[in-house]
Amino acid sequence: MYNPKSLKAEEFIDNQEILDTLEYAEQNKHNRELIEQILEKAKPRKTARGVECSGLSHREASVLLACDIPEMTEKMYSLAKEIKQAFYGNRIVMFAPLYLSNYCVNQCVYCPYHHQNKHIARKKLTQEEVAKEVIALQDMGHKRLAIEAGEDPVNNPIEYILECIKTIYSIKHKNGAIRRVNVNIAATTVENYRKLKDAGIGTYILFQETYHKESYEKLHPAGPKHNYAYHTEAMDRAMEGSIDDVGLGVLFGLELYKYEFAGLLMHAEHLEAVHGVGPHTISVPRIKRADDIDPTVFDNGIDDDTFAKIIACIRIAVPYTGMIVSTRESEACRNKVISLGISQISGASRTSVGGYAGYTAEERPHDTEQFDVSDQRSLDEVVRWLMELGYIPSFCTACYREGRTGDRFMSLCKTGQIQNCCHPNALMTLKEFLEDYASPETVEIGEKLIKQELEKIPNPTARKKATEYIENIHEGKRDFRF
Repeated sequence: MYNPKSLKAEEFIDNQEILDTLEYAEQNKHNRELIEQILEKAKPRKTARGVECSGLSHREASVLLACDIPEMTEKMYSLAKEIKQAFYGNRIVMFAPLYLSNYCVNQCVYCPYHHQNKHIARKKLTQEEVAKEVIALQDMGHKRLAIEAGEDPVNNPIEYILECIKTIYSIKHKNGAIRRVNVNIAATTVENYRKLKDAGIGTYILFQETYHKESYEKLHPAGPKHNYAYHTEAMDRAMEGSIDDVGLGVLFGLELYKYEFAGLLMHAEHLEAVHGVGPHTISVPRIKRADDIDPTVFDNGIDDDTFAKIIACIRIAVPYTGMIVSTRESEACRNKVISLGISQISGASRTSVGGYAGYTAEERPHDTEQFDVSDQRSLDEVVRWLMELGYIPSFCTACYREGRTGDRFMSLCKTGQIQNCCHPNALMTLKEFLEDYASPETVEIGEKLIKQELEKIPNPTARKKATEYIENIHEGKRDFRF
């Protein structure tokens, strides 16, 4: 029985509710009156507190996703862009993954790190190697990392993860510093989540892979990850362990996308109902080719147009949640979807253990890759590309460091007030990148963009202060924030 307030996975992700939702969506996919009502409900509206959005239920959003009327799809895209602009503006937050270890005891059939893969090289970074990777990432200009590791209680215990986090935060090379470490590791205990919180992590990220229980168990035939309930209930344990920000995601291509879409939104509704705050981020990875993994054997793949529509509908349904698209996707695909709701992207990513230190921008180790990277541009190239499209590449971590996380972040975001902090912070961190890491061509474009965007800060005091901070950054000072 569906119950978003339940702490049992099969009650807040209820299979029958999803099936009923998909049937309802199919029956109403050409119901123009209903679709117009849903779109009207989701529009941003000005209030005394700022700009607000109601969002949509999983059932309402599923109707939009099922709708195949071209002009209605265009209305969805237009609304998604409006919502994205209202709450995130033209800022795009930058990050990179850091793979610590590919030792894993699970047998996930879609991942090359699975335990039965005997020909992939197994590697675990020492703390000295972690430090070298961090220096390499800092020398690109990164300030925010997402650490990744396979599930292996012997090789990758929580103590190893905590030691790596401590090492990452300790490295200060030239003007570089990693200011936020997000963590993408296997489902664990409340006690271990508390340890991660005490270590100063940003967001805890865990992809569900698929919300379809039967498919989930087949895709994870052995290992701790086989336990559907333990995995699905991980975010509740993380929040019980005092982690404010959690990130959801499914691996599109494993199961029917409409089922995954409904399950993903039901999970977000559950977190809001139980904890008073939904997911900080939602990621939308698609299955990609990797060592001994052929994505064509999974018959639920989605094309770029469907992928774009999923992103737009998620943005409309959960207007305040950050959305992430990684370098799994090509430049052309990211160009297509970024305006529809994406607020974070990775840049110059390597999915190999030890993939950064000792390699040039053009060199890529493949022996320990988790998946193929489609967008292989350098961080400088990605930053320049974003600016040419009119976006502000942001390396900001101020909200995390000022304690604006969880419900505090969401309360600001829900009234649009977060932009009073984020816009100048984005410009200041971009200025740091231009001063320390950018190519001359990128600097030229960036300086013009900063000058233009400073004028858009509505508060005169904030605009003056941001201008002063940016001048100080040019003089060699660092790490200013609102």
